[in-house]
Amino acid sequence: MQGPDLRYRALLDTLVLTERRALFELLEPDTQRRLLLSVAPCRSGTVRILIDELQPFKARYRVPDVITGEPQCEQLRVERQTKDSVTLTWSSGRHRVCVWHLPFRLEILSGDEVVVTFNSKGKLWFEALQDPSRAASNGSKPQDDDAGLWKETFQQFVDIKANGPTSIGADLRLHGFSHVYGLPEHADSLQLRDTSEGAPYRLYNLDVFAYALYSRLGLYGSVPLLVAHKPDRTVGVFWLNASETFVNVHYSSSDPQVNFAVESLSLKRRRVQLHTDVHWLSESGVIDCMILLGPDPQQLFTQYAQLTGYQALPPLFSLGYHQCRWNYNDEADVRAVDAGFDRHNIPYDVIWLDIEHTDGKRYFTWDPALFPDPVGLQRHLEQKKRKLVVISDPHIKVDPDWSLYCEARDGGHFVKDRDGQIYQGSCWPGESCYLDYSSPATRAWYSRHFALNKYKGSTPSLFVWNDMNEPSVFGGPEQTMPKDAVHYGGWEHRELHNLYGFYQHMATVEGLITRSGGSERPFVLSRSFFAGSQRFGAVWTGDNVATWEYLKISIPMVLSLSVAGIAFCGADVGGFVQDPEPELLVRWYQAGSLQPFFRGHSAIETKRREPWLFGDEVTAAIRAVIQQRYGFRFIMRLNHEAGYSNTIIVYSFRPLWVEFPREQSTFTVDNQYMIGGALLACPVTEPGAQEVTVVLPGTSEIWYDVHSAETYKGGKTLTLPVTLDTVPVFQRGGSVVPRATGSASCTQNPDCLPLPLQGGAAGELYLDDGHSFSYRDRKAFCLRRFSMLSGRLNASEEGDFECDGVIQSVTILGVKSKPSTVTVRVSGEELSMYVRHVRTDIQKDKNLSCTNPHSQAQQPM
Repeated sequence: MQGPDLRYRALLDTLVLTERRALFELLEPDTQRRLLLSVAPCRSGTVRILIDELQPFKARYRVPDVITGEPQCEQLRVERQTKDSVTLTWSSGRHRVCVWHLPFRLEILSGDEVVVTFNSKGKLWFEALQDPSRAASNGSKPQDDDAGLWKETFQQFVDIKANGPTSIGADLRLHGFSHVYGLPEHADSLQLRDTSEGAPYRLYNLDVFAYALYSRLGLYGSVPLLVAHKPDRTVGVFWLNASETFVNVHYSSSDPQVNFAVESLSLKRRRVQLHTDVHWLSESGVIDCMILLGPDPQQLFTQYAQLTGYQALPPLFSLGYHQCRWNYNDEADVRAVDAGFDRHNIPYDVIWLDIEHTDGKRYFTWDPALFPDPVGLQRHLEQKKRKLVVISDPHIKVDPDWSLYCEARDGGHFVKDRDGQIYQGSCWPGESCYLDYSSPATRAWYSRHFALNKYKGSTPSLFVWNDMNEPSVFGGPEQTMPKDAVHYGGWEHRELHNLYGFYQHMATVEGLITRSGGSERPFVLSRSFFAGSQRFGAVWTGDNVATWEYLKISIPMVLSLSVAGIAFCGADVGGFVQDPEPELLVRWYQAGSLQPFFRGHSAIETKRREPWLFGDEVTAAIRAVIQQRYGFRFIMRLNHEAGYSNTIIVYSFRPLWVEFPREQSTFTVDNQYMIGGALLACPVTEPGAQEVTVVLPGTSEIWYDVHSAETYKGGKTLTLPVTLDTVPVFQRGGSVVPRATGSASCTQNPDCLPLPLQGGAAGELYLDDGHSFSYRDRKAFCLRRFSMLSGRLNASEEGDFECDGVIQSVTILGVKSKPSTVTVRVSGEELSMYVRHVRTDIQKDKNLSCTNPHSQAQQPM
């Protein structure tokens, strides 16, 4: 990353305009290395920059399967050309690209403003593939070279590079930006830190037990998406590369708060031209860099989703509470825990089994002594509309007497070592081989094993958890697979390491979809992930620890995932490692209940942690927040919005700046967040807290406490007193958040409609059958739109799903006078009634609750 500055020049006379792109040759005079530059503007507002060797002796690795389809590209035209530069434009001419001859740089302009400069500091780096046979014929010894470039030793491991060092890199300047986000997964703050005085951010998927906090080292998954934001623009950089990658971030002032102060000065007084420099370096592959031009956060998220896919709409049960432990002992234990939730009136939807449920760590099997009747257990749960999730890891036990191992071995489905033999490593079963999910044939073979006639003991109510799929190799280099292991197509593991878990996730999802004949939505949780993993399901933040610090860091970790497109995510409630004190457990449930994926999980050596084991006060507090979670059916609409919108994507769990992009006070807030555009949450994450400080954005906004209905003006910082039961959540004035009262299941439809007024109110409710693809294939959904304006509440529907849900009550907050009657029009019929109850106990004369005393008026709205 500190290597020689090579002065590449763009050979402007080599320009070729094709139907989809502009092509230039790049030349480095000292080495005479020639590269091919491709620039392709896409209709979605994205510019793709692709650089490869002009004439490689064989193809370099290009990441497949992440981009969902070839983007629709615009026809470029030359707007201006001189001996020093070529300016290209397309479509309406709103954006332009300027390619400079010497030194080579590429500017992307919006109007006359340069937004992004590629190679602004001349860090373009491209090591050419080398042919070892040609090197040997020239008398060199590539496998034993003195510089250690072809063969590297790490601890006791030797890594031999088949084609020599092949790293690639480039730098970009983001003009006018001083806040950047993304690059999950790291246990770090939401805003990326300046790396000038320390290590770069590393993207390299690893199994890291009880990971260190505020570290830039890689964790279980990688999304090479960086998002930059300022009040009037949001841009993104998507670096499509699956090998080990480092990213340096350098703000024009090392302290973003200094930049923040500078931004408030007038242009005449501004001394510092704000910018952020980002430098990427990957071990191999090609430079495939996509600039997302926004210009606002929601448009940028849409651009990214159009490239890598939308968040999959999950089955409804998966939005409920999940109870997990490594491990529940046997069938009797599972039934006892299940009964405990009923006995204590705590709703939940899913119970999970870790590796001990299998027969000797052989996946797709059951321990015959501990789980002799898995079908009976699943049917018992299904009678209560509950599901079972079991673990399925990528390693396969070496066992010549096990048919699945023999089938994989004989079918060529395992990763090979550099000598062409089946690679063997160690994991939970002991000596293991690793399935090569990068092979389409292996994925298809693996997927077929989820069929009910193959996976004995499974039923349609069984779902799957992919763990250890970084891949984790006990005793391997950094506890993972050697980089010179060989995959399908002859590609080395170094090329596609960060895709390994992505491919297992894909194969598992395809297996569950195939199991149902394509009719049922799957649910699969994966620990390892890459860009595009949102298409397959959920992820979580891995092996966290039961301390207050890990509770705090879980919020920015989940926010970073959401910014990078993975909206269905969460952290293990209570901490996976160690035993939480009761107060910490309650606070973690409160925070986890407001995250997209909500699971309690603990390690095998921890004390039992079911919610009723800590005394009545703790049980009551946990019960309350889980019931609140089930009451906010609004979250289902948000998942529909994230998963099936053709025009705009807005993630349900989002930083404040996404919803309030012009308010600089929100840019560094990562201890509170928005749930959709309507709810603001600020979980309590300090021990013994008696008050919390809450930023309420929006100077023109009114915020309603969802528990007390107290109102607060936006644009202020609120100090709120709290007790152990307090979960600070505020509803934005003018929004509509349908709720279910007394809900004990995800399947209960909302029956209460709070309307906090701010002039008026508007919102939507999405409903479907909760489990099938009919919403997509037959438009079998119901999208209800509510609006309150000038004293009139209107409701309309879209979609063909017939729902028998009934709105039992409408609560109007913020009215200026008490109405004496309410008129309801249903299908042309007019019904008049008296207001049953006016709430004056919460906020004097400003809250109206209307319920219909006539049963015949309780019609679906």
